Amino acid sequence: MQTVESMEPYEQSELYKLRHTTAHVMAQAVLELFPGAKIGIGPPIDDGFYYDFDLGEDDNGRRRTFTAADLERIEKRMRQILAGKHPLRYRVVTADEARELFQDQPYKLEIIEGLLRGEFNEYGDEEEGPAADLVISTYRHDTFEDLCKGPHVAHTGLIPVDAFQLMSSAATYWRGDESRPMLQRIYGTAWFSKKDLKRHLQLLEEAKKRDHRKLGRELEIYIMDEEVGPGLPLWLPNGVILREELEKLAFELEDAGGYQRVATPHIAKEELYLRSGHLPYYTESMYPPMEREDIRYYLKPMNCPFHHKIYASKPRSYRDLPLRLAEFGMVYRYEQSGELFGLMRVRGAEQNDAHIYCAEDQVEAEFMAVIDLYRYYFELFGIDRYVMRLSLHEKRELGIKYADDEAAWLKTEDIVRQVMKASGVPFEEARGEAAFYGPKIDVQAWSVIGREFSLATNQVDFVQPARFGLTFTNRDGQPEMPYCIHRAPLGAHERYIGFLIEHYGGNFPVWLAPEQARVIPITDAHHEYARQVAARLHEAGIRVRADLGNDRMGNKIRAAQGMKVPYMLIVGDQEAAAETLAVRYRDGEQRNDMGLGEFVAHVGKRIRTRSPEL
Repeated sequence: MQTVESMEPYEQSELYKLRHTTAHVMAQAVLELFPGAKIGIGPPIDDGFYYDFDLGEDDNGRRRTFTAADLERIEKRMRQILAGKHPLRYRVVTADEARELFQDQPYKLEIIEGLLRGEFNEYGDEEEGPAADLVISTYRHDTFEDLCKGPHVAHTGLIPVDAFQLMSSAATYWRGDESRPMLQRIYGTAWFSKKDLKRHLQLLEEAKKRDHRKLGRELEIYIMDEEVGPGLPLWLPNGVILREELEKLAFELEDAGGYQRVATPHIAKEELYLRSGHLPYYTESMYPPMEREDIRYYLKPMNCPFHHKIYASKPRSYRDLPLRLAEFGMVYRYEQSGELFGLMRVRGAEQNDAHIYCAEDQVEAEFMAVIDLYRYYFELFGIDRYVMRLSLHEKRELGIKYADDEAAWLKTEDIVRQVMKASGVPFEEARGEAAFYGPKIDVQAWSVIGREFSLATNQVDFVQPARFGLTFTNRDGQPEMPYCIHRAPLGAHERYIGFLIEHYGGNFPVWLAPEQARVIPITDAHHEYARQVAARLHEAGIRVRADLGNDRMGNKIRAAQGMKVPYMLIVGDQEAAAETLAVRYRDGEQRNDMGLGEFVAHVGKRIRTRSPEL
């Protein structure tokens, strides 16, 4: 049975407070051990905390860095500070008091000035708002005081000395700007108990084993090549099988759901994106234009303008609605170099995209059907922990980040909110995270080892239909503007496959496995029967390979296990004589004397039903 994760906001949790305080304790320890250090920012993050430091230069003019030995010294001093049970004391200070307090800390002084101008918060993140309501506050424990609004635990003794660990250090630019000084960031993690810490570290080790970048190479799914370009994956044959299986799955479900498939170009004229409104909002994420015969073309960053043009290609009636147009469309977005990450953040991606054009009284049913599709996918892939987030507009950014129509925003957001309530799916709301043209549902999912992924999105658009002049003739014979639902339940295939690699650890269910069976002859004398078995399986639609190489049988079995092949079929004299197989399952189980026909029926059923079982 599938469930939906409903959580207290992390920023309000006791774990957040514990990690926030631990970051302050780490900063104190660093300043004591490295007296000339300058401190940047130190927030809690999803599974721990970090703090940025400027250690200056060594005698040779090189930037100082932290060593593993340094981290050990810092940890030791942190435990001593924690044992002191120092209370965390909050106070409000004036701007002049803050400047005096941090007179030797240039990064804090920069943040203070930014706070006064209303440009960013105490973490240096961009923020818009009047400085009139500004409160500058600090937290102090022991000898350390930091610019901070909290929250924190009551005293340092509430942090167990054996439940935190400094994980690593890395270089980072101040406020993420390559033109600013390079700092040293220490990452740490903190938990309520030693047991919690141990479990977290075990999950990290498991995550390393399941890392889709590592498995992607080992299982020959995809590669990256600098000469091709960063963020542009090259799909190997095994990866193409994964893509095609997802496409086949989506096609079957969308065909049953009344979708019609379309295909659109990879480039378009500038005018298309100006009309859609994407160009002003997404320019920084788009590749620069190409110009030919005084016409500017862009690689497409999204499919929707093309689908709007298809809708507008002929008159539509209420009888034609809802119209559901679907496409496996390639899109190109110039993600920042520092944000590229394997298949999770790429510059070229194929989206499981569709746009549903419908009347207002059809929005609820269509949106509900999309939510049901999400739930089907989650059940199929064994995703039992996920959360849906209703992303809303921010009134103060109308006309800047969002379409300038407050009444339409409120109306559309209420439609989506009511649908979510009616669906029975628990959800949370996030203001300021909508698309520029309407509210959206973002889906966060967790793999079996607890790693969080942004997998899919579902949006209601009240802006682009008007921009493109989309109408239909309603029952009264009058023109009416349709709503447009953007939906991509499998998101980008790149990201979804990356998620599935880590979720399954490469042990894909049989229907999805690139190679479903491998025939392994005991000796060269059994090659002919191995070929016959492989031919019979191939004829039955099973992806199979006969390993007729020169290696010994044991090495061939290990090679198949390394590629996580679901079934290894060992054949020798006995099997050839009886037309049977000795089956070694990927999970370690074995069965001898299985009839060839029985095996074909067994595997065929698991493929047809997309079963998770071997």
